[in-house]
Amino acid sequence: MKELYIKQKVFSLSGKFTVKDQQENDVYVVEGSFMQIPKTFSIMNTAREEVALITKKVLSFLPTFFVEVNGREVLTIKKEFSFFKPKYTIDAVGIEVHGNWWDMDFNLLQDGEVVGRVSKEWFTWGDSYKVQVLDDAMETIVIALVVAIDCVKADQAASSAATM
Repeated sequence: MKELYIKQKVFSLSGKFTVKDQQENDVYVVEGSFMQIPKTFSIMNTAREEVALITKKVLSFLPTFFVEVNGREVLTIKKEFSFFKPKYTIDAVGIEVHGNWWDMDFNLLQDGEVVGRVSKEWFTWGDSYKVQVLDDAMETIVIALVVAIDCVKADQAASSAATM
């Protein structure tokens, strides 16, 4: 089992942050496109090679995010039409999300087996998540999913603030 930590900087306009291991070594770098259309987040390994890409669909009635890992689309997060509480669906081939993913407390399952666990770290400055990867082959997908969910949450918060 591998434990990774995602800590975002609260006042980072560039949308750049790192994913660290237990020894505080950088494992991945995440860079967002701040003023670019479509909005993207690129996840790179320590050699600065892109291993995953998250893209927000442009010109859609409801927000949709696509996640590619190693050049192939592995999941989609879509907002559904609802009047009161925001509702989203996660479509992923062979991957299920069990738990409260909106509050970042969930398990990732592949074919019924837990391959990752995510929990929000409380009482920290900025958003911080502890990610446990139980299947090394799923590491990039697990990290990409956590970053994608965080993108969806940030997008929802921005649109809520804009309507006030």
